[in-house]
Amino acid sequence: MRRIGEEELVLTSEKAGIIRREIIKMLGEAGSGHTGGSLSAADLVACLYFWEMKLDPKKPDWEDRDRFVLSKGHAAPVLYAALAEKGFFPREYLKTLRKLGSPLQGHPDMRKLAGVEACTGSLGQGISWAVGMALAARIDQRDYRVYALLGDGELEEGMVWEAAMAAAHYRLDNLLALVDNNGLQIDGKIAEVMSPEPIADKFVAFGWNTLEIDGHDHRQIMEALNSARSFKGSPTAIIAHTTKGKGCSFMENRVEWHGTAPNREEMEKALAELA
Repeated sequence: MRRIGEEELVLTSEKAGIIRREIIKMLGEAGSGHTGGSLSAADLVACLYFWEMKLDPKKPDWEDRDRFVLSKGHAAPVLYAALAEKGFFPREYLKTLRKLGSPLQGHPDMRKLAGVEACTGSLGQGISWAVGMALAARIDQRDYRVYALLGDGELEEGMVWEAAMAAAHYRLDNLLALVDNNGLQIDGKIAEVMSPEPIADKFVAFGWNTLEIDGHDHRQIMEALNSARSFKGSPTAIIAHTTKGKGCSFMENRVEWHGTAPNREEMEKALAELA
C-alpha cells in the first residue's frame, strides 16, 4: 500500500487547484471547448498524475511507464493541464488550445503531444484501447498499469461493455477504469437521456472488482487506487461521484457548461473563485 499522509493530500489538492485554473484559462483563451467535464475530473486526474502513476516526463516513451487513456476525450483540457504541470511540455503550449496547427487539439492526439497515450474522442474507443494496452503488458511481461477515465454518459456506448467483457475474460488486474459520474451529459441529465444506472452493479455483473467513492475527496481517491492496485484476478472500476463544473459556483451542476467556454468576464470570475 502506498502511503497516504497529509503531505500527499496537500500536494494533490494544490495540483488539482492548478489544473482547474489552467482549464479555465485555456478555455477562456480558446473561446470553445468542454468546461464542465474537465473540471469534474480534476481531482481524479491530480491524484493519478501526482500520486499514483509511474511516469518520467523526460522519457515519455519509457516502456515501463504507466498508461493513462482519456476515454472521454472531449475533456482534453484536464489532461493537457496535468501534462504541462507534470513537465511533459512547456506551460506556454496551453495558450494554443484549439488553435490551427497546435498540438493541443480539441481531442487528444498522441501523434502531436508528448504524454498523450491514445487518440480519443469517439466515445467508447478509449476504454477499448486501454484493454488492449493492459493485455499487451501481460503478453510482453511488463508490470505497468493502465488507467482509463470514462464519462458516465459515455457508458451509453455499447463498445464500453464489449471492452468490459473482454477485460474480465482476460482477468486484466492491471487495468483500472475510473468513471467520472457527474450525472450530466450534453443533452441533459443522464438519468433522463439514457440512464446507465446502476453503474456499479453493471461492472460487477461483467466480472469487475468495483468501488464507489466521492470523486472530489482525495483521501477516498487514493484509498481506492491503493485497493485497486492490490486486487488480483480481475480489472477494477472506480465509480467516482463528482460535480460537473466543480469549483466554479455558477458552473456547478449546470448542463449548459458541458460544452461551453467562459467569456472574459466569466473567466475572471471563475479564476477568482479558484484562487
